Amino acid sequence: MRILMLVISNVATDTRVMREAAALAGVGHAVHVIGKDVSTGYEPPAGVTVGSVGAGSAFRKQGAESLGARRKLPPHLRAARWLLLPQHRNSAFASWRAKAKELAAGQEFDIVHAHDFNTLALGVELAQDQRVPLVYDTHELWQGRPRVGRPTPLQKRREAKQEQAWGARAATVITVGEGVAEALREAYGWRHVEVVRNTFPLPEGGPVDPPTAVTGAVYAGRIAPFRELEAIAGASELVKPLRIVIAGPADDTYLGSYNAKSAEVVGARPVDEVDALLRELGISLVTHSDKWLNHRLAMPNKLFHAVRAGVPVVGTDVQELRRVVEEHKLGALYQPGDAASLAAALQEVADNYATYAVNVRAAAPALSWEADSEVLRGIYERLAPRGD
Repeated sequence: MRILMLVISNVATDTRVMREAAALAGVGHAVHVIGKDVSTGYEPPAGVTVGSVGAGSAFRKQGAESLGARRKLPPHLRAARWLLLPQHRNSAFASWRAKAKELAAGQEFDIVHAHDFNTLALGVELAQDQRVPLVYDTHELWQGRPRVGRPTPLQKRREAKQEQAWGARAATVITVGEGVAEALREAYGWRHVEVVRNTFPLPEGGPVDPPTAVTGAVYAGRIAPFRELEAIAGASELVKPLRIVIAGPADDTYLGSYNAKSAEVVGARPVDEVDALLRELGISLVTHSDKWLNHRLAMPNKLFHAVRAGVPVVGTDVQELRRVVEEHKLGALYQPGDAASLAAALQEVADNYATYAVNVRAAAPALSWEADSEVLRGIYERLAPRGD
C-alpha cells in the first residue's frame, strides 16, 4: 500500500516515526513522510521518502532564534514567553498543517498515518478526501502532557472533544504503552487502541553481554523541566565516586539556570555513542516527573535504550515505568524528587549489578523493536484491501 505519514518533527531524529516507516517499507509498502524542518541531506531508509515543511508562526519567522534557545532571559522576556507560548504553538501548528496540505495535494495514497494530535485534523481531512483509512498514532497521552506557558483550559477541553471525535473515525489508534492505551479507552470509549512501544532494535547478533563493572550512571534524554534532573544533581553529590553523566539536547533557558552539582552535562550524541556511554558507566537513569498524568503513564525511550545496551536501570517510581521494571526485574526504583532515594537506588543496582544485568539480557527479546514491529505490520495487514 501507499502510506502517507504526517508528523510535526524533524524525522531525521524522530526514531519512532522512522522505525515505523522502515518496518512498513520492509514488507513492501511505499511510505512517504511529511515532516517539519527535516535536516538537509537526510537520507531515509529504503522504500521511504520524505517531504519537509518549514517552521514558523505569526510570532517567529522561519529560521529565527526562539526565546527558548537563549540561556538567560530577562524577567520581561520570560513573562512574554510564558504568556505568548500557547499562541505561538497554535500558530506554528496551523502554519505546518496548511503547508503540509499543499505538499500532499496531488499525491495518491491508500492510508493516512497521523502522528500525534497536532497532525490529526489534517489526517482526518486527507483521509476523507481520498476515502482511505486513517491511522492515529499518539506518542503520548496528549491531554495529560505538561503544557509549558500560561494555562489554556478552554483550549484543552476543546482539543479533548476533537481528539475523541476524530480518533473515533480512525480505523485504528496506536499508542506507546498499555497505560496510555487504557487511559484512552476509559476517557473516550475507544475499543480500537493497539500498543506499539518505543522499543529499540536488538544489536546485531542478539542481546549483548552485560558490562563487567559499574562506574556510574547516564541520563540520556532531553535536558529540560519535568525530567527529575534536580534529583539527579542532588544524588550526584551522594554517590561519589560513581560518575553521573547527563547527555542530550537542551532547552537552553532551562539549562542556563540548572545546577548540575557533581553531574557532568554533555551534548546530544548519536544512538550508538549513547550505547557506548551507557556500557562504559553501566547504569541508565530512566527518570521523569510524576506531576503529569502523561508522565505517570509514559514508557520512556530511555528504558528500552537501556535494554538494547544491556545495562540495568534506576527508574522513577511511577505507574507504568514501575510495572515494567518490576515485571522484568530490570533495576531499582526511587521516589520522585528525592535525591537520597535516587542515591540509594543507584547503590542497590551497583551492589547487585550482575543479577540485574542478567535480567536485562533475558528481557531483551520481549522488549525489542523486533517484537513491536510485528504488531505494527499486523495492523497494516488487517487494513489492506481484501485480495491484496
